[in-house]
This record gives sequence, C-alpha cells and structure tokens, in this order.
Amino acid sequence: MGPEIVAAWLKDHAAEAVEVAVIGPARWLASLDTTAEKIAVGIDEFSATPGQPTGEGALVAWAAMERAAAGARLGEFSGVVTGPVSKAELAKIGYGFPGQTEFFAARWGGEPVMAFCGGKLRVALATWHVPLCEVPQLLGPQLLRRTIAAADELCRAEKILAPRIGVCGLNPHAGEGGLIGEEEKDFINPALDHLRGRFPGLSRCEPGDTLFARQLRGEFDVVVALYHDQGLAPLKVIDFDESVNVTLGLPHVRTSPDHGTAFAIAGKALARATSFMNAVRVAQRLIKFRAAR
Repeated sequence: MGPEIVAAWLKDHAAEAVEVAVIGPARWLASLDTTAEKIAVGIDEFSATPGQPTGEGALVAWAAMERAAAGARLGEFSGVVTGPVSKAELAKIGYGFPGQTEFFAARWGGEPVMAFCGGKLRVALATWHVPLCEVPQLLGPQLLRRTIAAADELCRAEKILAPRIGVCGLNPHAGEGGLIGEEEKDFINPALDHLRGRFPGLSRCEPGDTLFARQLRGEFDVVVALYHDQGLAPLKVIDFDESVNVTLGLPHVRTSPDHGTAFAIAGKALARATSFMNAVRVAQRLIKFRAAR
C-alpha cells in the first residue's frame, strides 16, 4: 500500500512535490509523473506485486531508509516521511530493529519518543515496543522527562503556547492512592511534581480509562501514555485514518502514517492516503517550528 499512497499524494500535491525527494526502486519511480526529485535505491529491476511481500521488497525498503537517514544527516533533506513497511519481511533479511523508530534513532543518535497527532488526539508514549512486564522498571525520571518534553514540543509546533499535558496512571484508577498498585504514589507522581516547574500544565497521574475522553472534551492538549496499547488503543479507535506517527527526540524530523501495510487491499484502489497526507503536513510543521527556535 505504501507506493499507492505516496503516488496519490504526489498527484494531489503537484505544487508541493517540487520540494520533495521520492526514494524507491527505479522501475516504480519511472512510473511516477511528478516534479519531485527521484532517488533510486535497491535492486534495479525490482517490481513489486501488490499484496505480496517479498525479501526483495524488504531489501528495497531498507535501502530507502538508509538513503533517507543519510540524506538528513548530511543536510540534503530537512526531514523524512516514511511509508509503511513489512516488519516480518525485514526481520527475515536481518534488519535488526523492532520498527523504523528504532532504526532512525540508531542512525541519527538522540533519545526517541514515539508520538501521534493529526486527528482529534495527541498522544506521546513513554514506552512502546517492550513487554508489559518491563514497563514499571523503565519509568524512571529521565524517561518521563524526555516523553513530557516531546509532548510539549508536539503542542508548541501547533502554536499551543501553554500545553496542558495529561499523564495516564500505570495502574487502574491511577493506583487509587496505593490500593491498586503503588507505582504512582511511590515514584511516578513525585517525578511529575518535580517536572511541573518546567511544564506548568503537567498533571499528576490520572486514570487512563477517562483521560482520553477528557482530552476530546478540551481539558488537555496532549496525553502521555505509559505503554504502547494504553495510548494506541484509543488513538486507533478514534483517529485510525488520520493519525500520524511522529518520532521526536531525534536531531531530524521523521513522521509516518499510523497504519500498516494493508496487503489485503494493496493494488485495489481502496487505500486512503489521509494519514500519509497528514504525515507530510506534520513534518513540514515540525521542520518550520525547529528552524524558528
């Protein structure tokens, strides 16, 4: 589905395409009628069959990531918008990262934070691709500070000058004062209290089962979720077609549509390009925001 949504964006945004470089296999690039710069990578004669992932396709995707990362590092690109990739096929060819977030962190340095915006919700994740049993041990002051700083940047890039940041509790009902878990009382809330001097709109731990509804009602500008599904379950119910994956905390901007490869509908003209379109817009906004700082 990735090639389809990129091609759709290029067709509908011809004026913007002149400022874009498209990276992909040579035969696919040749099929695009666009003013964008074309950068060929991977196997010269590669041609994908929609809906049928292969190791060759994974090699092309990996090569495209490497080219994009190098271009940003060298100042050739202001930011990177990636398409969806098959993690299963990449793993088969030796790609040693759980996802693209970890790949770009390895290539660029920095401390990545996975965040989402573009629809009705803004969400930053303190942890993501780790087993749930490891989450409490990871939630130290430095991780919380990094995630909250990223949530603050996400809002400020959208001209929210005094962000109200809601933080989900780890346990049901945010621990109920220690009755249903003591992590909030023992170390998460004290860390948040310390950070509030820098981030005045920061909450203490709030029950995760109501916090997203409170954001929708306008009480908070962004929510910090402490683990992957806590943040992404409500996000994908509400914003599945619009949400954008943003990697913050790195020296360069990287965004991506917040959906997978959708091989079942690839090549059938059913894919919606809304999330990719939003990913480009968010990247442009973040690039402009960082340049102005």
